[in-house]
Amino acid sequence: MSKYIELVEFDSPVNLKMFENENTLASFPHFHKEVEIIYVTKGCVNIVYQDEIIELLESEIIIFPSGTTHAFLSSPDSARYVYQFDLSRFDEHILGVSQAQLVDLFDTGQICSKYWPKELVIKTRALLDKLFETTYSETLAVNYFQIGYLMQLIGLFIEELPKEIGEKKIVTHPEVKYKEDLILLTQIFDYIETHFQEDITLETISELVGFSPYYFTRFFKKHIGQTFIQFLSDYRLDQAIYILSQERLPMIDVAEKSGFSSVKTFHHVFKKSQGISPLQYQKKLAKKYKLKNIS
Repeated sequence: MSKYIELVEFDSPVNLKMFENENTLASFPHFHKEVEIIYVTKGCVNIVYQDEIIELLESEIIIFPSGTTHAFLSSPDSARYVYQFDLSRFDEHILGVSQAQLVDLFDTGQICSKYWPKELVIKTRALLDKLFETTYSETLAVNYFQIGYLMQLIGLFIEELPKEIGEKKIVTHPEVKYKEDLILLTQIFDYIETHFQEDITLETISELVGFSPYYFTRFFKKHIGQTFIQFLSDYRLDQAIYILSQERLPMIDVAEKSGFSSVKTFHHVFKKSQGISPLQYQKKLAKKYKLKNIS
C-alpha cells in the first residue's frame, strides 16, 4: 500500500504529543519515526495496519512501532486518544536501556491489547488516562508529570508486553468483502501517490477499479468518509506542507510539485485549511527552525 511520511510536531519539550481525535474520516496510509498509541474511547475505529483491517473496539489499544505504515478508515460515531512520542527522549546512559532495545521492544511485541493479559490492559489504560489528563493541566509541573507517566508506561511494556507469536496476525474483519475492498482502496491510493501531480478525474479513477463514477463515489465515501475530490485535495495539501518544510521554492513551484492546477487554487485551499498563506507558513517554519538552532 502506498504511504507518505508524517512530520510530527511536538507541543512540549517532553517530545510527546497527545490529542483526542473525533475525526471519523479516513486518513491516507502514512508513517513517522515516533511511536504512536491509539486508545479508543468511543465506538469502533477501523484501522489498516500491515495490509489488514483491524476493528479496534471501545477501551482497546494498539501501538504503532516507529516507522510502520498505518491508516484509518471511516469510523462513524467514534473517538480516540492519540499519543505520539520520540524514543530518543529516553536517555540510555541514565536508564540502562538503549534506543535500539526500545525499538525492538515494539517491533517484536504484541501491539494489540486484544492479546494482552488482563492485568496489563488495566494498568495501561490507567496510565494512558492519567497521561491524557495532563493535557488539561496548566501547572508548572505538567512536564514532570508527563515524563513520569510516560516512563512508567515504557517500564510497564518492558516488563510485561508479550511477544508477537509466530505469524499470527491481528484480528481482522470477519467479512471477506472488506478484504476485497481493501485491495481496491490500495489500487486507488497507489494511483493517487504516483499521479497526484496530474489531472485526476472522477472518470479516470472510477475506470481504474472498474466502477461507474456513480458507484465509485458511493464506494469511496462509504470507506473513506469524504468525497474523492476532497480527499485528493487534502493529499495534495499534505504534499505541499511537506515541501514547504523541506525546500525553499517559489510558490508556483510548490503548487506544481504538489499537484495543484494553479497557484491561485493552491493559495485558496492552503489558506482555508491552515488559516495563513503558504508563504506565511514557510516563513513561520523558518523562524521556528532558527529559534530551535539558537536554543
